[in-house]
Amino acid sequence: MRYRYLSDCHIHSDNSSDGADPVMMLCERAASLGFYTLAITDHCECDAYFTEEYDKSIRQSFFETHKAKAVFDGRLKILSGVELGQPLQNLKAAEDALTACEFDFVLASAHVLPGREDFYCMEYIKSEIPALLQEYFQYVYEMTEWGKFDSLAHLTYPLRYMAGKKIQVDLSQFQEEIDRILLRLIADGKALEINTSGLRQEIGCTLPDLNVVSRFRELGGTYVTIGSDAHRWADVGAGVEDGMQLAQRAGFKHFTLFEKRTPRLIPIE
Repeated sequence: MRYRYLSDCHIHSDNSSDGADPVMMLCERAASLGFYTLAITDHCECDAYFTEEYDKSIRQSFFETHKAKAVFDGRLKILSGVELGQPLQNLKAAEDALTACEFDFVLASAHVLPGREDFYCMEYIKSEIPALLQEYFQYVYEMTEWGKFDSLAHLTYPLRYMAGKKIQVDLSQFQEEIDRILLRLIADGKALEINTSGLRQEIGCTLPDLNVVSRFRELGGTYVTIGSDAHRWADVGAGVEDGMQLAQRAGFKHFTLFEKRTPRLIPIE
């Protein structure tokens, strides 16, 4: 199936420390694939905002994205965004980031819990995982209470790396915690991201998966964004069509783009 309005709303350029390619290259890739929209959402890890110079890199990303908007005008709709990581761990940094540039779109994520290392780096002990995930979902809920973002990125982020360690998790034991997060997003008019990076990794599913996205719709969710979480040009748009199909299966007839922090429903057709 080929969708009419293909859009990738989670992309990292070389302005992210783990990104490989410049903004122009990513945009050229999206245009060559016939995409309608691309959102550049470089990392802004609030817990390391000044020490790792995210205060500078997000401004550079914004500048380069606006240059690309002019170059690709008429070929590709380009949105300027940011992925705010751990905003609660440095609220001053989060506020500075949000006022630094007139972003179209703000993702929020939790890569690191207070006092711990990134889930990517952890050595998992199976008996400790339930408590760890309880802590994670509580932190994400507190982030939704803060609420100064548009879409919640990769809700089931830790499972991506647990799967890499051959650890499978039954999310049904955390249904109450997940529902609380989803209901808060719905109450505040926020979006849930369907992150397709897991389709390229050992976990083999979107983050979150169909069950969680369907539950979001069942509880009254309106807004879903779709993003590949690409960190290199070759992954731009990867899995987006699968993400759109999953949104349809969950009961959504539209996905969402944010322009000037305002949601815009785009038909899935």
